[in-house]
Amino acid sequence: MLRADARDNRDRVLSVARTLFAERGLGVTMREVARRAEVGPATLYRRFPTKQELVDAVFADEVRACRRIVEEGCADPDAWRGFCSVVEGLSVLNVRNQGFVAAFTSVRPDVEVFSAHRASSLRMLDGLARRAQRAGRLRPDFVLDDFVLVLLANRGIAAVAGVERDAAARRFAALALEAFSASGGTRLPPAPRLVAGAVRTRTGPDPAPRR
Repeated sequence: MLRADARDNRDRVLSVARTLFAERGLGVTMREVARRAEVGPATLYRRFPTKQELVDAVFADEVRACRRIVEEGCADPDAWRGFCSVVEGLSVLNVRNQGFVAAFTSVRPDVEVFSAHRASSLRMLDGLARRAQRAGRLRPDFVLDDFVLVLLANRGIAAVAGVERDAAARRFAALALEAFSASGGTRLPPAPRLVAGAVRTRTGPDPAPRR
């Protein structure tokens, strides 16, 4: 068990790192975290030997919240309603923390700890999207890269101050979902490749059966 002073130092480091990652993303250095937390670099590295371990500890709650949003959406028997809840829920969650969006969408070595979470979540969303497409509610040319594109664009809403930020995230999600709806008639240009690493998009029209 940590001594009271050691526990206070650890809590202060996590609090400072959470604030810095949320405001500025994962480019914040370990030295800057130590300076803002008013602890020596040796103290920081004793608690968190690598930046990856610090990121993991800081975002543990966000990972659980993200997972819960995806699981609840996938459990909805109405696939389109579940898909909408995931897009809105993650849009609101992600505007509160720029670092988490970077961790979810990046393949940089310092966020490798998120690869399993990201891969699993995207596979679940892929299955949900296919269900929504088969139900005729999600446009047939939707791909997972489109979802990641929404998350990346959503990061700009983090600049909105105060209570308006969540409202702006929900509004943005609603606009995106309107574009994702099968009723939309606009033809899309080719999708950029944004789902990085081992997870590749499969969502889209099922191939025609062989005769």
